[in-house]
Amino acid sequence: MSAINVGQAAILGVVEGVTEFLPVSSTGHLKITEGLMGIQVDDTSVVAFTAVIQVGAIAAVLLYFFKDIVRIVSAWGRGLANRSERQHHDYKFAWWVIYATIPIVIVGLAAKPLIDGPLASLWVVAASLIVGSILMWAADQMGRHKRGEQDITFKDSMLVGSSQILALLFPGFSRSGATMSTGLILDLDRVAATRLSFFLGIPSLTGAGLYELKDAVGAGMDVTPLIVGTVVSFVVAYASIAWLLKFVARHSFNAFVIYRIIIGALLLALLGTGVLNA
Repeated sequence: MSAINVGQAAILGVVEGVTEFLPVSSTGHLKITEGLMGIQVDDTSVVAFTAVIQVGAIAAVLLYFFKDIVRIVSAWGRGLANRSERQHHDYKFAWWVIYATIPIVIVGLAAKPLIDGPLASLWVVAASLIVGSILMWAADQMGRHKRGEQDITFKDSMLVGSSQILALLFPGFSRSGATMSTGLILDLDRVAATRLSFFLGIPSLTGAGLYELKDAVGAGMDVTPLIVGTVVSFVVAYASIAWLLKFVARHSFNAFVIYRIIIGALLLALLGTGVLNA
């Protein structure tokens, strides 16, 4: 019997699509929503389900940035075939994305029992939402926002890519929030930091979703809820990406910081009063 029905899958797909690329923690919001719907957040099939529906959001990124991806992959292919093409920024950037994904893969595999177990607690989510907010606010204040996408270096890519580990270990920290904040600390402008976050998220989130797919099906999760949640997350995520890029071009991250603190404090109150079970 599936731990999540079709209706719940659709709701979780909306939550995933809205929050995956906003710096508010999709994992945190999914766990909160699951808790409010009475779903056991540390159930193996539920953990797998939340990873699988991320593929829908990633598909939205692939479609939205299709021209950029084709340009980067083409440059990478030309560089592999022709040494003279290897000084092109897009060729280097393709390799940087690959290299920057390695740390999160290693940690993800090594720490999977912790990630699926003790660190899946809603207490961790609440604390991570608040702590991550402080980091995001500090990064936005510290950053000089003077470097654009063409100024991104190997060091930037590795540091931003490695920061995804924070969100992996502490659900609620937010992968987008961690990567964007790191980009801002490195003096990237908000749009460049946001776009870098998108590109670095493609391999890590796709890999996580495909890796968890076998567990979702093997643990008794029906295929229909998986399909519904993934399709819904795709549609909603596409709209969310378009909105976010327009928003960060004109605004700071303060609205997200305030929202995260409110949600984190509310979650602590619900856990403390026994309304939600951690």
